[in-house]
Amino acid sequence: MSLVTKHGILLEKTDNSFEDEGVLNPAVYQDADTVHMFYRAVRKGNFSTIGYCRLNGPLNIVERSDKPVFYPEKSYEFQGTEDPRISKIGDTYYLAYTAYDGINVFGAYATSKDLIHFERKGIITPRLTLEECSALMKKNARKINIMHMMFYNFFTRYNLSNLVKGTIHVWDKNVVFFPEKIDGKLTVLHRLYPSIQLLCFNDPSELDTEFWSTYISNLKKHILLYPKYKHENGHIGGGCPPVPTEEGWLLIYHSAQFTRQGYTYHACATLLDREDPRKVIGRLRHPLFSPTLPWEKEGNVNDVVFPTGTALFGDDLYIYYGAADSRIAAASVNIKTLLQKLKNT
Repeated sequence: MSLVTKHGILLEKTDNSFEDEGVLNPAVYQDADTVHMFYRAVRKGNFSTIGYCRLNGPLNIVERSDKPVFYPEKSYEFQGTEDPRISKIGDTYYLAYTAYDGINVFGAYATSKDLIHFERKGIITPRLTLEECSALMKKNARKINIMHMMFYNFFTRYNLSNLVKGTIHVWDKNVVFFPEKIDGKLTVLHRLYPSIQLLCFNDPSELDTEFWSTYISNLKKHILLYPKYKHENGHIGGGCPPVPTEEGWLLIYHSAQFTRQGYTYHACATLLDREDPRKVIGRLRHPLFSPTLPWEKEGNVNDVVFPTGTALFGDDLYIYYGAADSRIAAASVNIKTLLQKLKNT
């Protein structure tokens, strides 16, 4: 019997020019019964901005903006501000997003005090080329998981940087902030293919080339989760901001399973130690939920459920996700049941 109840589609594309291709992958912040949703809005040509809607309760939309509330302003995000996640730390909101310039993908963030005005803090993931990353991997081959080496060696072997105008940097995305500092530092999940890593810093100015060269040279010590099960045989990545519970940090993440028909994206769950999130308490051996409905299986990208935000109403944890890269939907799970299952895994 499934742990999850699916509640159907919440948002679809509109005739508004900024979201006429699709809406997906929403950031969610809950304030009592109000749910603020910042979602990726795609217009024709695959240009992305961030739209906004407000819910009263977990499923009832009462307001939706007719224009983007966050959009590309910098050259490194020329083609898109994508896949936002939002966390509140103290009195500050942290909006993490993927910055896409048409070739390269970086993790970036902005901060806000009111969820209306956002101040960009810039890119916080490495600005190293694929060749530079590959060299660091080879130099420390015994320390690096073989899947990481294979990925970077593939790009450098076929010299893809010569096939694309411009420099190809390592893609690092799925930046997700923990909703509180750990050991006094901002703590972030990110994804250097194919695993999930943990990054801690005080100020983004620390994250320079020297920092990332050392970090990637010792990547193994920063890896939180490796792909482990059949439904994770492609890669995994951060999903929703970790949910603090008495049992630990509940993390809903995504996985990509390679099949004969291509990739299938699943929603997955793990439980991390509250004091030291590097310690994994439990992890589901099977997906929490998968694309099973027609509108999850067919869209701009088929066979995708991509969780990016949660809200807790009573014991029901609502998970908001992109479906087939075309629309936004919601599912729910009893959080106590899920935590117990994770503790027993």
